Amino acid sequence: MSQARARKLGERITQIVAEMLERRVKDPRLGFVTVTAARVTGDLREATVYYTVLGSDDEVAGTAAALASATGLIRSEVGKQTGVKHTPSISFVRDTVPDTARSIEDLVEKARQADAAVAAARADAVPAGDADPYRQPAAEADVDDSDDDADADDFDADDFDSDDGPLGHYPPGRGDGARYSRS
Repeated sequence: MSQARARKLGERITQIVAEMLERRVKDPRLGFVTVTAARVTGDLREATVYYTVLGSDDEVAGTAAALASATGLIRSEVGKQTGVKHTPSISFVRDTVPDTARSIEDLVEKARQADAAVAAARADAVPAGDADPYRQPAAEADVDDSDDDADADDFDADDFDSDDGPLGHYPPGRGDGARYSRS
């Protein structure tokens, strides 16, 4: 089966379950429930409905029990409204994404407070060594422009000595006696 069909069926099941919980399920244990999503397997045989509950742990447990007891009624209504050949079996799973998001927000707030504490401690701090420990480039006036060292690109034909060696001419200041031979 196609994943698009499973996704569409999941969206339709989400709508049907939300309407059922709002209008037809009259269990007093049912708390303030929000259906967040429904995932259907590729063969369209099983559906997992994710929900959140606003309230205490007792209300969460009561809602889970109410949903478990209403599963048959909800499944029959899903079968009637979707018209699929085989009505998927339905299981309810509490969605923990809001709790996870809340804990992440708490951790981010703790990190902000720690950053603020570090920034406050750093405000009046003085470096242990130099204020700027990094080496600064030499100023233009400090550069020595003497011609003692000949660059590879700065030699003239007049700098060659005709008696430099058997292999040819070498620019001055290079090689320090090292010569190449053909043997």
